[in-house]
Amino acid sequence: MDVFNKCTVNLGPLGIYADQAEGYFMFPKLEGEIGNKMIFKGKERLIWSLNNYLGLANHPEVRKADAEGAAKYGMAYPMGARMMSGQSNLHQQLERELAAFVSRESAYLLNYGYQGMVSIIDNLVDRKDVIVYDSEAHACILDGMRLHIGKRFVYPHNNMESLEKQLQRATKMTNETGGGILVITEGVYGMSGDLGDLRAIVALKEKYNFRLLVDDAHGFGTMGPTGAGTDEHFGVQKDVDLYFGTFAKSMAGIGGFIAGPKSVIKYLMYNMRSQIFAKSLPMPMVVGALKRLDLIRTQPVHREKLWIIVNALQKGLTEAGLNIGNTESPVTPVMLYGGVGEATQITFDLRENYNIFCSIVTYPVVPKGVILLRLIPTAVHTLEDVMYTIKAFKEIKDKLEQNKYPSSLADISSL
Repeated sequence: MDVFNKCTVNLGPLGIYADQAEGYFMFPKLEGEIGNKMIFKGKERLIWSLNNYLGLANHPEVRKADAEGAAKYGMAYPMGARMMSGQSNLHQQLERELAAFVSRESAYLLNYGYQGMVSIIDNLVDRKDVIVYDSEAHACILDGMRLHIGKRFVYPHNNMESLEKQLQRATKMTNETGGGILVITEGVYGMSGDLGDLRAIVALKEKYNFRLLVDDAHGFGTMGPTGAGTDEHFGVQKDVDLYFGTFAKSMAGIGGFIAGPKSVIKYLMYNMRSQIFAKSLPMPMVVGALKRLDLIRTQPVHREKLWIIVNALQKGLTEAGLNIGNTESPVTPVMLYGGVGEATQITFDLRENYNIFCSIVTYPVVPKGVILLRLIPTAVHTLEDVMYTIKAFKEIKDKLEQNKYPSSLADISSL
């Protein structure tokens, strides 16, 4: 049998819709300046699907830093992996500043957040160790655990009673193997917007011996009094052993970092294959990240603007009778109920008749029968954007309840 056969026989749960959905529902093209309004299919739309929380993507100081970094260094410098020939003073400066910002001893830059998390997990645990993780862990965490040849135990999302039971199992097992326990949670869960119960998790350290790794991709820059993350929000920074953040959300860039004890970060520096064998983060991205971090530290107005929009949007949606779940972060899910057919019709209605572009999520990412419209508020949205969106979503909900959206998959092949 040809290994390529599966590529034509079974495209997977999302790929089966490729012919109808590609270019509109999947792999859409947003054009124009990054902002609250962009061009989709030749028309201006109100955009709620960009990971640009603080509005830094088009901040003039950021654009200037990016341009100057590219002009001075080009995209090639430094050449080679960090360990071999890709080290620079600016890479080290960014690591020092990141570590200080999130109140850790040391930090290490990662070329990509997803790749970085996979490699962190791969390096931290061996066959004797046990991983305990939240059931709603991001795909990068799941892929990292696939490389783990030891045991892993899962607990239902934020279920602390179950977590304790899994810790008891893990403790018994590691007492026999001589290994350790790594608990992995997220700070902000990117689909639901709720927070990992970090206070309750760290409280379990009084009874069980484990280390805690927090993936805070959506919390870095948005959560906490200074934007230092969800652990700052909960006041448990000293109890979170390893803190993982990315540049792809609040910093509107590329890359990420892991921060923690100096000895652990040194170990990761010398053992993470995804960094040892990968080209160093290009200098313009490092220069740009330094500027973005500086703005997060020194201009809290961006975070304040974000939360004005977040609070107005979430309050208004709730008052309009829409279900936004248990979000405690900027991530704003709107949960409706129906199948793929209704989902395509709703998305089409929002984009073509209301000129609103947001991400839509259906099974298998969410349970069957659930349609999740995910809104990502930013500091560059306006209160007028919020009011218009609330009105539109209320009308969409009413139409759905009145069965005005066909349940059959929409024929969008002509779009």
